[in-house]
Amino acid sequence: MKLLKALVLICILMIPVLIYLFLRTFGENHYSVPVFYESGLSTIYGDCPSDSTQYLVPNFSLTNQSNQVIEGTSLNDKITIVDFFFTSCPSICPIMSSQMERVQDAFKDNPNIQILSVSVDPTYDSVEVLKSYAQKHQAIDGFWHFLTGDKDNIYELATCGFALPTIDGNGDPDEFVHSDKFVLVDKERRIRGYYSGTNREEVDRLILEIKILLYEYNLAE
Repeated sequence: MKLLKALVLICILMIPVLIYLFLRTFGENHYSVPVFYESGLSTIYGDCPSDSTQYLVPNFSLTNQSNQVIEGTSLNDKITIVDFFFTSCPSICPIMSSQMERVQDAFKDNPNIQILSVSVDPTYDSVEVLKSYAQKHQAIDGFWHFLTGDKDNIYELATCGFALPTIDGNGDPDEFVHSDKFVLVDKERRIRGYYSGTNREEVDRLILEIKILLYEYNLAE
């Protein structure tokens, strides 16, 4: 009887130790954000140069709504969210821009993050048009950049830079084709995720994974 009581007492005393060991082993957050194209970028959307090494977003030079030149080197210093849109888009773009407002609201006070929204209709989307569109969506200057520039360079950036399908509508808003994806790029210019900009749950996942990257870089506030 005494032996049984002793065994029960030992079991009771061991419970906190077992709980501690369980939490230490399994309770840590092991969620990580994947790295895309570690063996190079291959795309069906164009004849894009590639090799078998880690793919990095290429350089570019575009102009934002404040008539400032934004270059690819800006990706070296910030976690960046990129999408492609056009201001006269009759379908998915208003939804995408509204969802991007949520991303801006979540991180607007963090200087380590930026948003780049690139127009696939740069002929129409002048600096002035982009400025009006930015104001409509309450874009913060220096945080959310709406970009325009040379059409050929933009389409190459979309297809070969971010592996996103893009088709020129030649001025007809109903004929433009572009992806609804938001693209997450880290400070090494590696692509870390694609998220539907028309799906609230997907944008919630984007916001979560941005926070995880901030922890990876020890930049969480």
